[in-house]
Amino acid sequence: MIVNERHVLGLSGGRDSAALAVYMRQHHPDVDMEYFFTDTGKELPEVYDYLGRLEGFLGKTILRLNPDRDFDYWLKQYNNFLPSPRTRWCTRDLKLKPFEKWVRPMLLEGIKVYSYVAIRGDEEYREGYASKDKNLIIRLPFKEVGIDKAGVLDILEGAGLGLPEYYSWRTRSGCTFCFYQQKIEWVRLMERHPNAFEEAKAYEKNAIDHGSPFTWSQGESLDELSKPERVAQIKRDHQRRIEKQKTKIEINPLRSDSEPLDIDDLYGKAKGCLSCHK
Repeated sequence: MIVNERHVLGLSGGRDSAALAVYMRQHHPDVDMEYFFTDTGKELPEVYDYLGRLEGFLGKTILRLNPDRDFDYWLKQYNNFLPSPRTRWCTRDLKLKPFEKWVRPMLLEGIKVYSYVAIRGDEEYREGYASKDKNLIIRLPFKEVGIDKAGVLDILEGAGLGLPEYYSWRTRSGCTFCFYQQKIEWVRLMERHPNAFEEAKAYEKNAIDHGSPFTWSQGESLDELSKPERVAQIKRDHQRRIEKQKTKIEINPLRSDSEPLDIDDLYGKAKGCLSCHK
């Protein structure tokens, strides 16, 4: 039998892409889906744990795509300048290029590749991957049927998976030093994964020493952010945001979340990288 199409779904280790994988398995079992994860080598351990649980539910192995060169290599190529929202070289070189390398042989063979992306019905579509190849087709199932954030949570709860463990303290990305993190997330990284935080500090100091205009967190270095008085201030500010936001929403008695508000609720939605954030 000649294969003339393939269906692929990228997993970030986060909420939305996991829910999409579950949804496609439950509602479109006829689609022979291939799952992949592009591994930067700088992911939280909770990401790998969640991918393992997801593999158990899906009954399929999640293909690990690794970049040809690691973060340290690319950091040197970019003159030791840290990635930032304006120069997202980490996404380009550690996430998108491994995907391109994987699908290129398929496209050269004339195979149509359908790539499924977890843009929800309550989100505006953000361009995640623009391809000039007519055989690479982007599909947005959640957008098509109107599944929103609440729907995503229901899918994961119904499957018995729940949320990735790191969602109890951050929601931006599973990468340890994602520059889209809010300051409270950096504080929590310091408390939960001190070694990863110290590694991020070392990368930042090296970048600053080489003239990088960026720090991981806007307006201050991690060394400044980690001082006890600054940590206390960040926590106070975060708690005030929680209390303020709680007065604006109706509590759902059917949900038992201790903190039903995620970072996007409190700080506004960031234009995060789809391959990392979704």
